Amino acid sequence: MFDIINKPLGFIMKFLAELFGGNFAASVFAFTLIINLIMLPLSIKSQKSSVSQMRIKPKLDELKKRYGDDRRRMAQEQQKLYQEEGVSMSGGCLPMIVRMVLLFSIYYLILSPITYMAGANKDDIKTVTSEFNSYCEKHEDAAKELSWDVKKTRNQELYLVAIIRDDPGKVEEVIGSEEYEKIKEPYENIVKKYEDSGISFNLFGIDLIQTPKFSVDFFNKWQPIWLLPICAFLAQMLTSIVSMRINKRINPDAPTMAGLMLTMPIISLIIGFSFPGGVCFYWICSSLIGGAIQSGVQLLYGPHKLLARERVKELTKVCDFEAGQRRKLETEKE
Repeated sequence: MFDIINKPLGFIMKFLAELFGGNFAASVFAFTLIINLIMLPLSIKSQKSSVSQMRIKPKLDELKKRYGDDRRRMAQEQQKLYQEEGVSMSGGCLPMIVRMVLLFSIYYLILSPITYMAGANKDDIKTVTSEFNSYCEKHEDAAKELSWDVKKTRNQELYLVAIIRDDPGKVEEVIGSEEYEKIKEPYENIVKKYEDSGISFNLFGIDLIQTPKFSVDFFNKWQPIWLLPICAFLAQMLTSIVSMRINKRINPDAPTMAGLMLTMPIISLIIGFSFPGGVCFYWICSSLIGGAIQSGVQLLYGPHKLLARERVKELTKVCDFEAGQRRKLETEKE
């Protein structure tokens, strides 16, 4: 199912990485910027839908008073009102859904870089990882030397990347020539595909295929990769604060929703310490770029401006109608 999205996404990410000399982080940033620009019309539509719902709120309240006890009639009248006013009930949800789908796709893409970006054969990967699992279950020393965790099956392509990147010949030394012969062909195919891709998962010395491991002993066990979840938290916090201030400026009567302001930053922090660094870096880029664009949309298409435009349109129609009536009367007098 995810291959429908991940394969073309992997192709795009690989193409962008090649433009930046194989730099995966740069491709993530460029991809996030492009996606947000493509989604700009949806964001504008979502904002307009939100304002439209605000505009018809008095009419909705009136319907609730009249049909509040009859749910079926209320639903029919509400739908009729939305159609008459040209308001979409789901207009504000689509951008959020698209972003969530992209987040999950980026997650799977990061977990499977050899499959989706390097283009290695899935059967080759399955053969090699299955053999490593079987061997490492019986030989704990080999598992430690290869940094292989048989329990974390979703991360095993990342373990392969680490092995290939550090020393592809280490596998034969650790498991022995006899065991190596069983996986020689598929393993060497994978190595070639990955090396030919030329993709680097390094971001200023931070390895984006690693997953941050939090420790209470924060200062003594500090790791540079901890900067990613911390930056994700700060980026989302900044975005939330700016968005709420803009909302407050546009609508002074709007509730502050301080609890909601903390929800997304905390989710960002949890994601940062739960997923590989590449997913966290995408979340940072998405928060900053998406937040900046959304703030611009809120300012340019705020309720007061959109409602004022709607009012001007209504007055223009009234004026045109009255002018037409006057011309009609003048014609009849003549």
